Amino acid sequence: MSTTNLRRRLHHGDVDGRKNEHVDISSADSLNEPLLGKSNDDNFGSEVYDPRKQDLWDDDMKKEQLHWSFLFSNLITQWAQWLASIIVSSGSIFGRLSPFSSENQINPVYLSPLQDALRQLWRLAYPAREIPPLKSELWKEMGWQGNDPSTDFRGGGLISLENLIFFARNYPNSFQMLLNKVQGQRSDWEYPFAVAGINVSFMLVQMLDLKSSVPSSKYGIRFLELLGRDENAFDHLYCVAFRLLDAQWLVKRASYMEFNEVLKSTRTQLERELVLDDVLEVKDLPSYTMLDE
Repeated sequence: MSTTNLRRRLHHGDVDGRKNEHVDISSADSLNEPLLGKSNDDNFGSEVYDPRKQDLWDDDMKKEQLHWSFLFSNLITQWAQWLASIIVSSGSIFGRLSPFSSENQINPVYLSPLQDALRQLWRLAYPAREIPPLKSELWKEMGWQGNDPSTDFRGGGLISLENLIFFARNYPNSFQMLLNKVQGQRSDWEYPFAVAGINVSFMLVQMLDLKSSVPSSKYGIRFLELLGRDENAFDHLYCVAFRLLDAQWLVKRASYMEFNEVLKSTRTQLERELVLDDVLEVKDLPSYTMLDE
């Protein structure tokens, strides 16, 4: 997409019909707290479900849902600030992405690019099911926060939706495996798939220093080399990162409150692999072998 189109998405109220919403970039803070709950490095992995505490389970669940809602609203604000920084830089990777066009040639005129993209994602995720209304409890099955997934993107975040669609189209087997949590012994409190996808996109933007017009970190510089060989390098790297995150989630036997620690360890592993001498494109990354088309 062009810089102009991305700026229009951020500044246009196309999510819920509000036409003059603007992004505040006056205080772009870095991510400094868990995205899916609190974590403690000294006690990582110590929280496990105890059947003997069944009487406290419902109360804990309610508290965690409230805690998650608060943290998620902060994440969306930070995500919007990052994207606002990205679009002013003409050299950003996101400048090359194209606007969405519906696969259905006849669309209601009220559909925004984001809403149309959500319909595309549902069609790819559940090809045998009817697309639900844009406000429906069914969207929660995909891992959105509420019954209106477009609110999870207010102020920004469309890039992560594009990443999810690319994942579903190019690596459908891996996409379905993560969506349906079919591999390994899963936690009682699993990470929400779609929301985790937003976090993976956000993590990659930070890791690759894409808020800068010219990345200065060694990982960002190396990524530019990969991008020179493949214009879809960011999308492929996103798929690798999401698949790696799920693998580490299973290895660590992590649960809901430990998501941020798993995301950090995923980033660390990607950083190690990106600087390997024999990595000339994303498909050379050791973790790429986990992807199943």
